[in-house]
Amino acid sequence: MRIGIVYDHPRVEEKRLAEEARRLGHEPIFFNVERILFRLDSLERSLGDVDVVIQRSVSYFKALESTRILEAEGYLVVNSSIVQLNCGDKLLTTILLAKHGVPVPRAYAAFSREAALEAGDHLGYPVVVKPVIGSWGRLVAKADTRDSLEAIVEHREQLGPAYYRVHYIQEYVEKPLRDIRVFVVGDEVPVAIYRVNRGHWKTNTALGAEAKPAPVTPELRELALRAADAVGGGFLGIDVFEDPERGLLVNEVNANSDFKNTERVTGFNVARALVEYAVRLAKR
Repeated sequence: MRIGIVYDHPRVEEKRLAEEARRLGHEPIFFNVERILFRLDSLERSLGDVDVVIQRSVSYFKALESTRILEAEGYLVVNSSIVQLNCGDKLLTTILLAKHGVPVPRAYAAFSREAALEAGDHLGYPVVVKPVIGSWGRLVAKADTRDSLEAIVEHREQLGPAYYRVHYIQEYVEKPLRDIRVFVVGDEVPVAIYRVNRGHWKTNTALGAEAKPAPVTPELRELALRAADAVGGGFLGIDVFEDPERGLLVNEVNANSDFKNTERVTGFNVARALVEYAVRLAKR
């Protein structure tokens, strides 16, 4: 098959996808989303004759909007625009998880400084304040007091994008110095890692957390599949907290996950699993 790989900033992961596609006998074709001119009035097939598209653009908005166009042009894209939308907006992700009965940390949405402070009072301090759109732990802040929450919210309301004035306020979960990143590929849950950060409460590997192999227990597998189903399924990286009293809680679901560290510490071939999944979908 001819497999289109759409990207904006090439990473190790995209090179790995091309390697595994070739090993499986397919032809990978790279497309830089910033160099594609999408014609909207006629919906010409922007990528030519490819059988399936793997969307790997880091930018949420570039990935989402280009996928919407490619789907309108008749391409099958992994992940779909609906899944990207559901995962890319943390507020929407939490709503969908809660609606499907998936356990999540307590959280509030607030649209003013006064409402945000009320949310902090309900949750109790510390609390975590997140932008509804963002990745790699950027602009995620911990407020230890009401005064610090007020300062964070006031700062956010002066930033440019309007979505910074949608305040997502979540309880601070007293997890071990780690979280779990578990991968879902269609209806399979093949691999997971711990992300351990002994020096900071954030456990993003982009911020220095160390990746270590984690077992895919029956409980973790069942939770991951439920979370994946809630957002529409596909190739997903699901972040899970271990709460000492409530057990496993789903924190976020990622539609464009990094996986180089997972391959490195577990030996599992994530790139091959994604290529094989895309090919299976294209053959249906």
